[in-house]
Amino acid sequence: MKITTFDPIIITKKGDDVVELFQSLGFEKTHAPVTETENGDVQSYRMKHTDGGYHVDVAYSKHNLPCDKTYIRMNVDNFQEAYDILVKHGFKNVKGDGNTLETNHAVEATMISPSGFIIALVHHIKQ
Repeated sequence: MKITTFDPIIITKKGDDVVELFQSLGFEKTHAPVTETENGDVQSYRMKHTDGGYHVDVAYSKHNLPCDKTYIRMNVDNFQEAYDILVKHGFKNVKGDGNTLETNHAVEATMISPSGFIIALVHHIKQ
């Protein structure tokens, strides 16, 4: 299994404010996918720092979040292998074992560690 992306993703109700903050820190929007979920469309922005190779993702949530959440986004080339490794290390799928979000461009699962940190596991489907 190869990890192709590993960076923070911020889930927020105040996406414009968070994007503006990171733009003032030298990040630029490079990609703006919209993902259809069972709770409605989610607009996100992939941002890259102009002086480095690092990224941050910002996703707008329509849920009633009490505060912003930060996950680690991990894109992989083999979803099942990565999923199995995380489960072996005690991670749980927040939607229940084996439940994933599948779109025309990705398979995703939100995995929580025994200590509480969260990995958004993603495999992009090449078309």
